[in-house]
Amino acid sequence: MANNFARMLSSKRNVRILSLIGAGSLTAGFLLNRERVTAGAQARRVYPASAEYPDLRKHNNCMASHLTPAIYAKLVDKTTPNGYSLDQAIQTGVDNPGHPFIKTVGMVAGDEESYEVFADLLDPVIKERHNGYDPQIMTHPTDLDSSKLTSGNFDERYVLSSRVRTGRSIRGLSLPPACTRAERREVERVVVDALAGLKGDLAGTYYSLTHMTDQEQQQLIDDHFLFDKPVSPLLTCSGMARDWPDARGIWHNNTKTFLIWINEEDHTRVISMEKGGNMKRVFDRFCTGLKEVERLIQEKGWEFMWNERLGYILTCPSNLGTGLRAGVHVNLPKLSKDPRFAKILDNLRLQKRGTGGVDTAAVGSTFDISNLDRLGQSEVQLVQTVVDGVNYLIDCEKKLEKGQDIKIPPNIISTHH
Repeated sequence: MANNFARMLSSKRNVRILSLIGAGSLTAGFLLNRERVTAGAQARRVYPASAEYPDLRKHNNCMASHLTPAIYAKLVDKTTPNGYSLDQAIQTGVDNPGHPFIKTVGMVAGDEESYEVFADLLDPVIKERHNGYDPQIMTHPTDLDSSKLTSGNFDERYVLSSRVRTGRSIRGLSLPPACTRAERREVERVVVDALAGLKGDLAGTYYSLTHMTDQEQQQLIDDHFLFDKPVSPLLTCSGMARDWPDARGIWHNNTKTFLIWINEEDHTRVISMEKGGNMKRVFDRFCTGLKEVERLIQEKGWEFMWNERLGYILTCPSNLGTGLRAGVHVNLPKLSKDPRFAKILDNLRLQKRGTGGVDTAAVGSTFDISNLDRLGQSEVQLVQTVVDGVNYLIDCEKKLEKGQDIKIPPNIISTHH
């Protein structure tokens, strides 16, 4: 990891800053010595860590489960080289004790170094959230070879739409909870410059939220593509909604099957989607598009945040590794009323949400079914888990339609157990 940090704080970034402000100025000295400035600021602490420790007695999130007074005291005076502190990282989990449907993580990263500086807290949080994955001793596989996926065509009487999404972060720039306005604009510039190089089926257009016409905005809302200003307190309490809508936007290809959100919860969210049940085609496009975007960004001298222990680095620890969520909207009128439905999903390592997202209940008997795991297994493995699992659910639905019995499948033991 150390060499990653050296690269991140390397001369390239500093040269770019110096070229903006003129070498030798007082400001340049300040910018290039932020570590020293933040270290000096620590002397202003008036109260001991024990007096600052948050009241977590009514909390049910991963952060609250692992933040002991001893760990808090050990980490509270540390900051990343960008000046991001433990208190900033845990604020969302302090302000939001829990969630009615899922146990939330309760903390976010402000930059790539957060995962190293606050590892004493983040590692156990990651281990709990990612089914026992231990970042200290395990490595994460990445595999974007979509030709390895088998039987990725669903019965379209049941599956209404298919999508695969992930996120990518630009190394050397702070993440949305902590970035400055200039850094956020730099993310937008770097990504939009790269996307302009996409060709063929992937060629498309960028729509800035600040410059969008009312008609463009309405069209994107009607297409269910546009992300709106975050209102979920999970996001607002972590600082992601600052300066909205400055430097936010959405890019999509001409057929609206490949989309990239810029500067929402992550630097980028990459989405491949279409109506119907052809998950194979959706995953093909996802892999091709991601590899092409990465190539174009590297051509401009940038790279994505990645390391072999945590995979791709994103804002929320829940999205580490692949950051991948492969999901389908599937209609299961009989199975969804069966008392065994929840256990079947658990054993298949799948989760269900309402079709409107994580905060919504199901509409009728249509659910958004997706992979539960993100870290410790590759992209191909996770999409295969969804394909096999959803085909199993559809088989159960067909059996129940005929009045036949169904079985709870054996539990899929994760590859890192």
